[in-house]
Formats: sequence, structure tokens, C-alpha cells
Amino acid sequence: MASKATIRSDIYDREERKQQYQAHIRGLNAYERHKKFLKDYVRFYGTDKPAEVKLPVKTDQDTLREGYRFIRSEEDDLNPSWEQRLVKKYYDKLFKEYCIADMSRYKTGKMGLRWRTEKEVMTGKGQFMCGSKHCDEKEGLASYEVNFSYHEAGEDKQALVKLVACERCADKLYYKKRKEGEKSESKEKKKQKRKRNQSCSEDDTDEEERRKGKTGKRKAEGGDREGKDDENFDEYMEGMFPAKGDNKSFKR
Repeated sequence: MASKATIRSDIYDREERKQQYQAHIRGLNAYERHKKFLKDYVRFYGTDKPAEVKLPVKTDQDTLREGYRFIRSEEDDLNPSWEQRLVKKYYDKLFKEYCIADMSRYKTGKMGLRWRTEKEVMTGKGQFMCGSKHCDEKEGLASYEVNFSYHEAGEDKQALVKLVACERCADKLYYKKRKEGEKSESKEKKKQKRKRNQSCSEDDTDEEERRKGKTGKRKAEGGDREGKDDENFDEYMEGMFPAKGDNKSFKR
């Protein structure tokens, strides 16, 4: 039979392990505790070889990326889920007067816009400094109203927002539209040029036909005059050389 000292020692060891386990559990977040419990359950009640349970990890950043809306609606604000509460908390911290623009793909006509953070407001980014993400120009700034068309949560949306930009970045805002205008203007000029060339070609053809018509007329008139001279010459010759039947009256 075990002595009292041995029993006390066993009890003490169990309580110490229990406290260590609880302290370890309290130091884990909800997802890590979940994995720990599953792993312990499989080890004690499952197969001989504990299987590693892998679950998809969803971070707060993933939640913000999925639930974020450029402009929140009343329906979004009424959603009581913790995900939407987290997104709204982040959204309320943004400053929604001026935007920050990502112009890295401006040649394709695509541009990303987002609201400013507190840090950017403090540094003057997007208001006293160019709102382009990669430009810190402070001179020649102007405020532009941009009709932002975007696709979000399976819907096509539009929003009229303000963007402060320097002259160089402002050109990027309308780059594609300007290029399309220049291309359209070039096509129109080529079309007008083809019309002028075609018109000149038709005028030349008409002029050539008119020339041919006048030449043919002159030749026809010359032929008529020639025919009349031949008839007069025949009459003259008949007067000089009478016909044989008429010669009988001139016998001596």
C-alpha cells in the first residue's frame, strides 16, 4: 500500500500538470486552442497514430478583404455578424474626402482608388501632396472629380470621388481617353483623305472623257467637210469633161 507521502506527491504532480496545461491553453488564441483540443482528442481516443487536422486559416485581413465595401450601404451596417462589425470598425477609421490612386496600369485605362488612412491625412498625402500612390509631388496640384466605375461583390458600381493630382499624374487620368480620341481623329482624317483622293480621281476621269468627246467631235466635223469638198470637185470635173452621150451634139 502506497504511503501518504507518495499519494500527496502524485496529487501534487497532477495538479501541477493541470495548471501548466491550463496556462498553456490560456496563452493560445481560439483557433490554436481548437487545434490543440482536436489533437489531444485524436491522441487519446483515436488511432494509434494521431492525424494532423488541417483547417483553413482565416485571418482578420482575409475578413476585411472579403467584407470591405468602397461605399457601405445601410444593409451593410445592419448586418450583426462579427465579420461586418470588424469591417465597419475599419471603415469608420478611414477619411473619405480625398482618394489615393494606384496608377500603375493607367495605359490600360484601369485605376485603383481607396480612401486615405489617418497616417496619410497627418502627412498631407492626397491633399497637400499628389494623391498618386507612387508620387510625392507638392507643386502644381489640382483637385479632380473622378467618376469611379468599379466591380464589387458581384455588382457594377459607380461613385463620384475627389482626387488631388499633379500635372503629370493628371495626364494619366485621361491617358486612354485621349489616345482613343487621337486614334478616332486619325481615322477620320484618313477617311477624309480617301474621299478627297476619290473625288479628284473622278474629276480627272470626267475631264479625260470630256477631252475625248471634243476630239471625236472635231474629227467628225473634219470628215463632213471632206465629204462636201469631194462632191464639189465631182461637179466641177463633170463641167470640164461632158459625158459621152452629150458629145454627139458637138460633131462638126
